[in-house]
Amino acid sequence: MSSTGVATIAEVARAAGVSRATVSRVMNGRATVDPEMAARVRKAARELSYSPSTVARSLSLGRTQTVALLVPDLGNPMFQQVLRGANQAATRAGYRILVADSIEEPEREAELAIEARRRCDALILCSPRMPERVLNEVLATTAPVVLVNREPLTGDVPALAVDYAGGIRQLAEHLIDLGHQKFIYLAGPETSASNTARLQGLRGLQQDHPQISIQHSPCGSMIEDGYAALEAVLNSQATAVLAFNDLVAFGLLGKLNEIGLGVPRGISVAGFDDIAFAKYATPSLTTMSVPQMDLGRHAWEQLHQLLVGEAESSSLFFRPRLIERASTGPAPAWATTAPAAPMAGSQPLWSRDDEAGVLRVSGSTLARYERHPAMPDVHAPRPYLHPVHTWNGTPLTEISPLDHRHQYGVSLAVAQVNDSSFWGGRTYVRDSGPTLLPNHGTQVSQDMTLVGPSMTEQVTWYGHDGAELLTERRRLTASALTDRRGWQLTWHSTLRASAGPVTIESPATQGRPGAGYGGIFWRFPSDGTALITCADGTGEDAANGSTSPWLLLSRDGERPWTALLVQRGQVRPWFVRSTDYLGAGPSLAWSHSLHLATGEELELELEAVLLDGVLSVEEVAPLLESVGSAA
Repeated sequence: MSSTGVATIAEVARAAGVSRATVSRVMNGRATVDPEMAARVRKAARELSYSPSTVARSLSLGRTQTVALLVPDLGNPMFQQVLRGANQAATRAGYRILVADSIEEPEREAELAIEARRRCDALILCSPRMPERVLNEVLATTAPVVLVNREPLTGDVPALAVDYAGGIRQLAEHLIDLGHQKFIYLAGPETSASNTARLQGLRGLQQDHPQISIQHSPCGSMIEDGYAALEAVLNSQATAVLAFNDLVAFGLLGKLNEIGLGVPRGISVAGFDDIAFAKYATPSLTTMSVPQMDLGRHAWEQLHQLLVGEAESSSLFFRPRLIERASTGPAPAWATTAPAAPMAGSQPLWSRDDEAGVLRVSGSTLARYERHPAMPDVHAPRPYLHPVHTWNGTPLTEISPLDHRHQYGVSLAVAQVNDSSFWGGRTYVRDSGPTLLPNHGTQVSQDMTLVGPSMTEQVTWYGHDGAELLTERRRLTASALTDRRGWQLTWHSTLRASAGPVTIESPATQGRPGAGYGGIFWRFPSDGTALITCADGTGEDAANGSTSPWLLLSRDGERPWTALLVQRGQVRPWFVRSTDYLGAGPSLAWSHSLHLATGEELELELEAVLLDGVLSVEEVAPLLESVGSAA
């Protein structure tokens, strides 16, 4: 053994009884050595733990078995995934990847590219920012080379391009379908070819959709750039943001969260790339998915063909795919709702808006019913009503607020059905407390029928394992009040245990006192102190768990409102919250589990009388009598 303790080629040669040249040929994989002799050499190398010198091997073969990959910013997960795909493919072929990072400085790229190529057998240029003239000079001096995320002027270099123009256009058209007409684009680096392509796509979009406006705002490509873009976004008065990439979108989402502007309730935000973190953002990010690892893998395959002399200069074109998540939604109601109140005597009628149902009266929107919302699985996806307004346009619902992201307007949200959560968020586990479990079910709308003031729908409830648990016939009916400015909304559901026995539970049935929530639940806006009254008294303590047939919620101020919630027939205990947030609804399993046998049905109904102004307790009885007789 040598003085360094590392076996040498001479020691392997002596142990195998061959020359050093023979050892070199065997270790380099040449087939000119007698098989028996080659086996002897490999056995000696294993016993001595011999590893050939990469420098000597490179000199012998005239190759380094290394290729260089140059990226503008290795901190961007997009480029990390490209590197990962290239590295996995290259490793299988016995090559290593040497990575160079130009840290978003285009003037350094040419020098780095040429220097990296001198040290390696070939080069992958990923999203270079350098000007076209410089790029073509670099491509001419660094062959074999493959270009990723940018197209060369000539066809002599293989390139892997992404349809960024078509992708940003598809993303914007998705938002247009949601009712958005005023956009802001947070632009990437000026030297970025993909940013130029996005701008071209947006210009074409505006030509085809003259009713929309898109403001372009210089931004960048990093999280801190999106975080710093808040003022530009707010000043634009846009209802939807198109971010250059997911990192920019993340930064903006963080800042919007800090100031309390809800997404997508107040503004929609969309990214680009679909990096691994996009689905874990709050809310989860709508984006265009780029096949990042595939780009790296195909780049290596093109490069390897050049190295072995089998390639023709061909290029591949990738089309990104829309991934719709919770950060985008309908344009805010204030952008489309007429400010004037409907005429007295007008009656609300349901109409269809693509997949949604919209309740309108005299051209003004009273409510919108979202049948297929983009919600993360952890929110227990379900249809919901939002926005809901008073007759004069005061909002009475909130969706995915900062305090409870899984609460959505008015919905049929049940804490637990056969071990599946249809409430969203964490599940209360006995002796453990609130725990985030992978047990969230889904309510799927199967059919919707709109006839005048009534909307009917068939809904199927699927557990977290995909099994059917319940079928539901749902009917929402609206009517105007004749003797005062206001209207009434009635939600009626018939649940049927369609596939077997069903057990409905709440945190209270699992040992959390007072937390009997689960049923038709109304999340009100968090914009001031509310007065809560029922037949048993005033305040949250009196109302929570009360079996009063009515519950009065009101809020005074610049735009006062009242919501009188009524249960007729069987009265279930009310679940009421007013401290952390304002929300209420009748409970299905207040303190004991509710069991349905196979085929058994359960009737649920909640009436809501919605008024502008504050209603006194003395006015409740005559109002109940008038709406009851009208019903």
